[in-house]
Amino acid sequence: MWQQTYSPLAGSLGLSALAAALPLFTLLYLLGVRRTASWIAALSGLATATLIALFVYRMPPALTGSAILYGAAYGLFPICWIIFWAIFLYRLSVETGQFEIVKDSIGGLTQDRRLQALLIAFAFGAFVEGAAGFGAPVAVAAAMLTGLGFSPFYAAGICLLANTAPVAFGSIGIPVITLAGITGLPLDKLSASVGRICAPVSVFVPAYLILVMGGWRALRGVLPAVAATGIAFASAQFYASNYLGPELTDILGSLSAIAACILVTLIAKPKDHFTFDGADHVTKLPPHHTASQILRAWSPYALLVVCVLLWGRADMKAYLNTFTIPIEWPGLHNQLIQAPPVTAKQAPYAARYAFNYLSAAGTACLLSCLLSALVLRVPFRTLLLVLRTTSTQLVKPILTVASVLALAFLMNYSGATGTLGLAFAATGAAFPFFSALLGWLGVFLTGSDTSANALFGNLQVVTANKIGLNPILMAASNSSGGVMGKMISLQSIAVAAAATGMPQADESRLFRMTLRHSIFLASIIGLIVVFYAYVAPHWSPGP
Repeated sequence: MWQQTYSPLAGSLGLSALAAALPLFTLLYLLGVRRTASWIAALSGLATATLIALFVYRMPPALTGSAILYGAAYGLFPICWIIFWAIFLYRLSVETGQFEIVKDSIGGLTQDRRLQALLIAFAFGAFVEGAAGFGAPVAVAAAMLTGLGFSPFYAAGICLLANTAPVAFGSIGIPVITLAGITGLPLDKLSASVGRICAPVSVFVPAYLILVMGGWRALRGVLPAVAATGIAFASAQFYASNYLGPELTDILGSLSAIAACILVTLIAKPKDHFTFDGADHVTKLPPHHTASQILRAWSPYALLVVCVLLWGRADMKAYLNTFTIPIEWPGLHNQLIQAPPVTAKQAPYAARYAFNYLSAAGTACLLSCLLSALVLRVPFRTLLLVLRTTSTQLVKPILTVASVLALAFLMNYSGATGTLGLAFAATGAAFPFFSALLGWLGVFLTGSDTSANALFGNLQVVTANKIGLNPILMAASNSSGGVMGKMISLQSIAVAAAATGMPQADESRLFRMTLRHSIFLASIIGLIVVFYAYVAPHWSPGP
């Protein structure tokens, strides 16, 4: 059996850490400097990790190849399984024309620019993040705001700032599900911990959004609606993440926020008039739809909520898990040894793959797609079109996810993650703060909280165990800090610019505008993690 070593270069942890970080530097250079396509950067990072594993850590080629395949398989199922059917449901709604009604039902609720920004960029954007994610929220919400008369720059900026609070639970909770898979930590406790970190920030994100775009004068006129929206979203986010799991957290949070904003607006309408700079003074109201049309348009997402809730029931999950096929990954399971100080004592490194084809959240999404097709009476030809469109759209994202997961698993099994974790342990008591910034850096690099969790999730656990911190809290801080890197990722900025038709010259201006807010909010997350780590450790779920 092969044993991991954590200082393979001349016995130096510092030199070994530099070598272990080369795949991450490769991603940073290709994404941040060369602006290479994410799938090319991911494959390049994987190639670098393979060379490091073979020639620095001396990992046997058979183990190296098996670890790569194991990570890629986990990327394809259950992660891409969820992504595919979540995007399929969204595309089904678009192709049948129902999504236009969904957009109109939100955009036609008010003519006040601040409330439109709140409803569309924050609340509805969070809904799309929870249902689809992966760029769809910014694209959809920014296009809606532009269509309502917002300037492209303001529409893009508002949506990038708003697409923070829901990111950790996006696309039916896939970032947290990935984090649980990569670290081996309990999904329910990770979900609860992420919710407890993010919920306090979610309370004031709506107010922060209006303040950034219009200052105190803009906020003062809609303060009741802003407060209700933030409290409703944060409360639902906290409850769902702690008691239901990660899958429906964003969807329930966004629906609560929409309902609260509308209710308070009906009771206390803004008495002042405000418009953002560059916005049309005449609001472009969308067409009116009947109540039955609106209910029909929202039915796919209602079915999604029902199916995911049903799949989350303990008795249903237990039954569906009886069909799970456990696989001890060939050529990798218990074929290598982890050693101190990464573990308390030498122990075989397990590699068990659970093919839970029925209990996976993606299967609940698939069922909601089929039921939606029946409710909407979608022709078979349209279903084939949606299937082809979704497959074409996701070829490169799926390749990216599979490559990043392969890279992450290879770094874990080669010992590179252990090396980096030991190096980060040198930050000592300050690590909880830097733990959140590490997640922030990961999302900036990859544009995805899911990918950042795959890259750094296990590193957080190794470091936490080394310095005696709660590993669940540190892993959760990676995902929570990562949400604030979403607004400055090159992919997000490119999506926002494309959706609004913003001039290319404004992209760098948009990046500079979001960067300072991103750093500030990520630092807030870091301070919250420090609070849980040292002031109120009993408030965070333990291992």
